[in-house]
Amino acid sequence: MTTNDIRKTFLEFFEQKGHKIVDSAPLIPANDPTLLFTNAGMVPFKDCFLGIDKRSYTRATSSQTCVRAGGKHNDLENVGYTARHHTFFEMLGNFSFGDYFKKEAIGYCWELLTEVFELPKEKLWVTVYAEDDEAYDIWAKDIGFPEDRISRIGDNKGERYASDNFWAMGDTGPCGPCSEVFYDHGEHIWGGPPGTPEEDGDRFIEIWNLVFMQYNRHKDGTMEPLPKPSVDTGMGLERISAILQGVHSNYEIDTFQYLIKQAADLLKVKDLDNKSLRVIADHIRSCSFLILDGIVPSNEGRGYVLRRITRRAIRHGHQLGAKGEFFSKLVQALVDTMGDAYPALKAQQSIIEGVLAKEEAAFAKTLDKGMQILEADMANVKDKTISGETVFKLYDTYGFPQDLTADIAREKDLEIDWEGFEKAMEEQRQRARASSNFGVDYNDSLTLEEVSKFTGYDYLSQQVKVIKLLKGDQAVDTLEEGDKGIVILEKTPFYAESGGQVGDKGYLYGCGANFVVEDTQNIGDAIAHIGYMDKGSISSDSELNANVDGGLRQSTMRNHSATHLLHAALREVLGSHVQQKGSLNDPERLRFDFSNPEAVSREELATVERMVNEKIFENHPVEAAVMSMDEAKEQGAMALFGEKYGDEVRVLTMSPFSVELCGGTHVKRTGDIGPFKIVSETGIAAGIRRIEAITGERAVAWMQQSEEKLHNLGKLLKSEPSQSVEKVEQLLDKSKQLEKQIQQLQSKLASSQGSDLASNAEDINGVKLLVSKLEGVEPKALRDLQDQLKNKLGSSIVVLGIASDDKVSLIAGVSKDLTSKVRAGDLIKMVAEQVGGKGGGRPDMAQAGGKDADALPSALNSVKPWVLEKLS
Repeated sequence: MTTNDIRKTFLEFFEQKGHKIVDSAPLIPANDPTLLFTNAGMVPFKDCFLGIDKRSYTRATSSQTCVRAGGKHNDLENVGYTARHHTFFEMLGNFSFGDYFKKEAIGYCWELLTEVFELPKEKLWVTVYAEDDEAYDIWAKDIGFPEDRISRIGDNKGERYASDNFWAMGDTGPCGPCSEVFYDHGEHIWGGPPGTPEEDGDRFIEIWNLVFMQYNRHKDGTMEPLPKPSVDTGMGLERISAILQGVHSNYEIDTFQYLIKQAADLLKVKDLDNKSLRVIADHIRSCSFLILDGIVPSNEGRGYVLRRITRRAIRHGHQLGAKGEFFSKLVQALVDTMGDAYPALKAQQSIIEGVLAKEEAAFAKTLDKGMQILEADMANVKDKTISGETVFKLYDTYGFPQDLTADIAREKDLEIDWEGFEKAMEEQRQRARASSNFGVDYNDSLTLEEVSKFTGYDYLSQQVKVIKLLKGDQAVDTLEEGDKGIVILEKTPFYAESGGQVGDKGYLYGCGANFVVEDTQNIGDAIAHIGYMDKGSISSDSELNANVDGGLRQSTMRNHSATHLLHAALREVLGSHVQQKGSLNDPERLRFDFSNPEAVSREELATVERMVNEKIFENHPVEAAVMSMDEAKEQGAMALFGEKYGDEVRVLTMSPFSVELCGGTHVKRTGDIGPFKIVSETGIAAGIRRIEAITGERAVAWMQQSEEKLHNLGKLLKSEPSQSVEKVEQLLDKSKQLEKQIQQLQSKLASSQGSDLASNAEDINGVKLLVSKLEGVEPKALRDLQDQLKNKLGSSIVVLGIASDDKVSLIAGVSKDLTSKVRAGDLIKMVAEQVGGKGGGRPDMAQAGGKDADALPSALNSVKPWVLEKLS
């Protein structure tokens, strides 16, 4: 069976058992600050196990894409060197949300492995948590599994519930005992069964983990029973494929072999067992899927993890002799193997290739230089240890992630001075920690059982009933005047922030009370009105009037509806590769982030703007319909970045031009948007662009202000506004002529100063030394001046400095007969460090800058002693 066949067989098996096949969720976990990436099949269902998210189904099955390359779950350093470590993998799973439990889960597992996949029963081994008698009895009595091949694993990690057979997502959150199934590769491979001293060998390989979710662990260690016991299972697609295809290593399965072969062909490598090919094959998967989900290389957070993986792959390619770009060319091979299972991979192929090509080109510029530095250090290491200073320099100057340096050191059987590296990195690490939100306790976020009905599609004002009040995270019976709090209503016209649209503002009032709503947010299925009591008081069962600020809502709706038209126009003008990567719609403006490999030209922006305004002027009705996800896909509806969709979705249509999934509020007709004006287009990351635009009265005001500025400019230029461009061009030409004359005069001034300066040179053992701080000379004239002085002085050393506006400019010149003893680059570096700067250049001439003008005199005074030492 091929890997694609195995994935399909697994999903169809559980579909026949009443499970809903759920598409793989994005690698960026939705609304979960505890995780860097989706790293297990259960992550998209986390709220289901907590009872917060209620689905239309109680049984699900999926093949979830996962990444483990950062944070707690980090396999990066082992990838390529072991048989089963990956940065990217697919996790097959079946899930029960309060439906079936241990008996059915174990039964399905046994049936699939032995009857469908036809694995030999005698090749399987099972583990259970030592205290889980129920699971043990199901295996031994109901299944009839031999008891001598069932291992009971207790708390073997030093504390209560710390066991190989007690599963947890993290330090907090859903958890419970588990039962693992292992495959025995045979006596010819070293290793023992789980629970034995030889369990780390490769003979017995875990293939499936059945987790019985019973508890929610809190920060204080409390085990709270989950509302309904549930099941979460995970089976690595790569591992089961290796077994069913009769190979021992995951890298020998069909999908990896194809990628390895394509990489080898690109790099002209004949040895298909080369570990660098394994690294490259693994990394093209993780990099491509991370980019597919909107992540781009950067120096922090998820983007930094992507950069680390990409650069590790590029370095292994260069180690195999790569000349020029190669990594981005492997995306096609990935599409060949996984494009049918993940159609978005095909659709976004050009974007992925573009992002990887840019990163590859950027890293290639520094790779060779960085490798030279590292190889020089490795050639002179003491005690087989690479200095922490070298590791930091490679990271800080050449963009080498530290684990890439560690990877190279490992190949050379060398260690790294991590203590020295950490010392050099401390400042950067503090900044990284300050900007990171990962690791938040999942239970710190407020959870509510209440359910609010949103009525804001039809109403802006409505009579409502309070069902809960909160001050901070505590429920209260009453909010008094001056209190800040949260009001939960049974039904509400207030829109809670979602899908890029900000939450509504307004008032809740009645019986002399007035609550000012400053923001509206979703908390589970409840809609939270966040604000303060302006006057009076309200109780937890008050009847009130809810009044949304209609002006703010209307402005927000204009911008939100315009965003949909903008998205469609960009795809029309730039191509179907354009995908939304983020948005913000508030009363002031719209901000739209989208995938595009290069800046949008002024001509293209003008076309997009004109197209959006045409659709506005055509005054199409804006229609919304609720339907199943499958029906929405049939209509060609696009999903928006960052949205979390249920079984039924709301499809928003503005003529055939724009059809998208969206739960936000919108104008009734496109003409209600009013004028649309793009005010900026910028790049925010590799392959990601941002457009900001305004609509309605703000667009009118912007155009009026622009017209007023043009009118004022005409007055300053003493010309008609329509002739301002020609007038400015004339002034610029005149300015250039004047600048040229000034430069010529400055050169003459510097030359005359040079004649006077030469007489100040000091004779040191036949060498003329001239050190001087200059006044009234432009930095641009320094180079010509030092050339003139060297020519006049003969065998000489010249150091000149200028201090202007807290900036220092320095130049050092050394006649060629002296460069064997005194190098201008070393001299200028010594002086520049004293004025807070750095610089460099040739042995006979070097320049530098600095920022401490007050230190210039003492820095120049240090030149003579330094030169005397070099000449002695």
